[in-house]
Amino acid sequence: MIPMDKIRNIGIIAHVDHGKTTLVDCLLKQSGALSGSSAMQETRVMDSNTLEKERGITILSKVTSLVYSGHRINIVDTPGHADFGGEVERILSMVDSVVLVVDATEGPMAQTKFVLTKALARGLTPLVVLNKVDRPTSRPDEVDSELLELFMALGASDEQTTYQLLYASAKEGWCSSDLDQVSTFIEAGSNGQKANGSMSPLLDAIIANVPPPKGERSGAPFSMLVTQLEANPYLGKCALGRITSGTVRVGDKIRVLEPGTSTVREDGKVTKLFLRSGVQQIEMAQAGAGDVVSISGLPTASVNSTIASPDVSQALEFIPVDPPTISVTFSVNDSPLAGREGTQLTSGMIRDRLRREAETNVALQIVDDGKSEALEVRGRGELQLSVLIETMRREGFELSVTPPRVLFKRNPDNVRQILEPFEEITIDVDHESSGVVIEKLTKRKGELKNFSDLADKARMVFHIPTRGLLGYASEFKNDTHGTGVMNHAFLRYDEYVGAFEKSRKASMVCLSLGTATSYALNTIEPRGRLFVRNSDEVYPGMVVGELSKDGNDLE
Repeated sequence: MIPMDKIRNIGIIAHVDHGKTTLVDCLLKQSGALSGSSAMQETRVMDSNTLEKERGITILSKVTSLVYSGHRINIVDTPGHADFGGEVERILSMVDSVVLVVDATEGPMAQTKFVLTKALARGLTPLVVLNKVDRPTSRPDEVDSELLELFMALGASDEQTTYQLLYASAKEGWCSSDLDQVSTFIEAGSNGQKANGSMSPLLDAIIANVPPPKGERSGAPFSMLVTQLEANPYLGKCALGRITSGTVRVGDKIRVLEPGTSTVREDGKVTKLFLRSGVQQIEMAQAGAGDVVSISGLPTASVNSTIASPDVSQALEFIPVDPPTISVTFSVNDSPLAGREGTQLTSGMIRDRLRREAETNVALQIVDDGKSEALEVRGRGELQLSVLIETMRREGFELSVTPPRVLFKRNPDNVRQILEPFEEITIDVDHESSGVVIEKLTKRKGELKNFSDLADKARMVFHIPTRGLLGYASEFKNDTHGTGVMNHAFLRYDEYVGAFEKSRKASMVCLSLGTATSYALNTIEPRGRLFVRNSDEVYPGMVVGELSKDGNDLE
């Protein structure tokens, strides 16, 4: 075991696409954690899931570690979308500090604010890395002052506002705290030469500024809070977490305590202990306080439960995640085309699969009234639920899902008042598109809070009810011709603002059973947008398109 003062546990947090996963890649490659494996040639090695690779986003937080100048640095890479914010909240209990990555052109965004709020509330002092400083549009000094304003607005302490600032280009593989050196690196890059820099300044800063983990190894009983569950094809369920106190060896007797109530869920023993290094899992004989490990041998362990030695009777405290704001109802596919493509068709199969999902994903809630075959799934946003639906579709499930709706709640101080979720939305668009965006969002009860110029784009910040964002993403793409960027994060629950104007157009509805022909589709194509193509199977009552004008449905 490595001594506790040689361990550093750090989380990497940022807004979507600011370069977290690329930064972790760079650290792993330069520290030698990937040497000898095929991952040396890959990019974004931490995004292992197929959906993550396809969409180029991080969905699940991942843990890895590397060894640098005698220290073991455990790194947690987190997602940047607000919908997966539960993953960020959950891992903050495992780390002693965070690296906040900010794009040197975009500056702090909606999700930067969200993740930073959570980190500051835990009392962590972040290290700030301004990434992508080698871009011609980067503005490091302005972004630095924007960040300082954000820290102050979020009520950071004096110690937290004196953060260390580093400039980096994770793609080119260098980092520095000195702007003069940065300009030398950029100059070398623009001349087509390799910049003579590395990621060592960041690793040195982590060792110097991040405190070693607290906790006692000798004389204290073993305890660990489960923050993630992993499925292993040979060992079944493995529980990942950071050891809070004591030491554990393979073969030790342990028990699972329920979160909150501390009742014993099961007794068992450690069958295997793993540590992640690079992209590999390394078996260990023993581990102690401060280590981040996976333990197998306890099939009933769930996220937030405590794994401890038999003489521990009190479960560890866990961080509650923010409540869900959106819900969708899942039920069996009862269309005339049911059973043609999938293999998992019954409501029992869907129910089991959703229960398994809720075990590992703390930001999802499954509501089952036991009477109907339908299940209500509550989550953080459309993206989170769409990823779940797509994952289930690929596993062979056939489902019918309702349109998403928001979760209202009553004001505890005034039962007659209904509250609804609001989001803060940041939009970057070309100046000529800003008028149409403001018009559309105002119709959806959005309130413009800030309008500023950012390079050649206009940046707008709105506060808008979550209802107003449902289904807006596709309209936004059309209005801005695909050049606009929209990001949103949950803000608060506030008073219900009333009904919207009708925004949905009329539909084209099919009348007969059979297959669509190109001749028939050609004649109705001028009337609107089609959802089916030539030779698709259709049935009576199926919605096959959207009319381009309001009015009655076209049959």
